[in-house]
Amino acid sequence: MPDKEISAGGVVYRKNAGRLQIQLITDRYGRLSFAKGKSEPGETVEETALREIREETGIVGNIDDLIDIIAYTYNHPVHGAVDKEVHYYLVESRGGQLRPQLEEIRSVAWYEPKDAWEKQLKSGYDNNDFILEKALRMLKLEV
Repeated sequence: MPDKEISAGGVVYRKNAGRLQIQLITDRYGRLSFAKGKSEPGETVEETALREIREETGIVGNIDDLIDIIAYTYNHPVHGAVDKEVHYYLVESRGGQLRPQLEEIRSVAWYEPKDAWEKQLKSGYDNNDFILEKALRMLKLEV
């Protein structure tokens, strides 16, 4: 097990009939989040983010920019303390069919930005609040 685990994913958005929408997933624990996952050997962090989004949600995306990197330590049942980094990107949807990877997540849907923000505050992970806030600011939206 590496001393540092790298994951990547993104806040995916699309313009639908001229309106901006934000993608949220419901993870296996019933919490709202963003598609993300671990890097595979030989992959760049950006490639990981786009692959995980495609696998978990069916959406093919294009990276606009890095939103931020969250770093934390979690306790692995076998390996003990593991340092983890999650790289979150702002990703524009370029196509694909929206469908959840049910082995990994419960559901995926598009939300108006205000709804996405309210749902994040109510049912999301605290450390994702500023990721969504920063993504919305990058999209020139007020929260």
